[in-house]
Amino acid sequence: MLTRSLLPTACACAALLASPAPPATAAGEITTAQVAVGDLTFDVRLAGPDDGEVVILLHGFPQTSYEWRHQLQALGEAGFRAVAPDQRGYSPGARPPDVADYALPLLVRDVLGLADAIGAGRFHVAGHDWGAVVAWALAVAAPERVITANPVSVPHPDAFARVLRDPTSCQVAASSYFDVFVQPDSEDAFIANDHALLRALFAELEAGAVDEYLRVLGSKVALGAALNWYRANIRNRNIEQPAIGPVEVPTLFTWSDGDTALCVDGAVLSAEYAAGPYRFEVLEGVSHWVPELASDTLSALLVEHVSRYSER
Repeated sequence: MLTRSLLPTACACAALLASPAPPATAAGEITTAQVAVGDLTFDVRLAGPDDGEVVILLHGFPQTSYEWRHQLQALGEAGFRAVAPDQRGYSPGARPPDVADYALPLLVRDVLGLADAIGAGRFHVAGHDWGAVVAWALAVAAPERVITANPVSVPHPDAFARVLRDPTSCQVAASSYFDVFVQPDSEDAFIANDHALLRALFAELEAGAVDEYLRVLGSKVALGAALNWYRANIRNRNIEQPAIGPVEVPTLFTWSDGDTALCVDGAVLSAEYAAGPYRFEVLEGVSHWVPELASDTLSALLVEHVSRYSER
């Protein structure tokens, strides 16, 4: 379980404070900034009023904060301060070299440090793919900081671990790609031949998005760091980290039935790990790339959920 001993202390948090990021010039306009968290510097996209209630959006693999562009705009227009970092390994200034540096507790601490650096005592968190894993874990580890959790696609980590251990679950086969991703230097195959395999993963996405993801992840160093999330947290097609326990904050979990990497049994099982208000939304006919391929629907769900529990 992610214990509070893994979280930054109040004294340490003060040392993380960076210069405030500049406000967006219009409610839904997206700006960029860099935010220092300890020795790491994160590239961040922002939208919405500078004094708005903060919503932190965490991307998945192999994407960046760019995947949240539609939700950043929608949340900003709704009056929230939407903040989407390129996470550890994705930001060039936050790319430690060792696999162990990408363990889940450190990824959770990054988000808390980011929240401290932008002055967000309490905030909402959303996450897609690996970002969803961090969002679930963060909500459990620091419920005093998280207003709502809004994971997308990936089930609660304890539910996901259960189905990965169940030989009758389709998730075991659906996660077979883990075996490749965790191998040393597996990034080499993805960047060979002008990134042919990496481009294949993005086949459903618009060309501009693919160009942006390749700009950030097109090198061996960058893609290797992104794959370290798998190497640090997955072993033998199972989750390496301890169970995190139930989530108590209000949670909206959105899953899509066209996602071939994430089976329905883990998604349904996640309700057993919700000890607080819980809402499960299924998007029909949508594949894995929910924030981009179902952008309007997801934006509406997020704005409604965070507005319902807003503390402003």
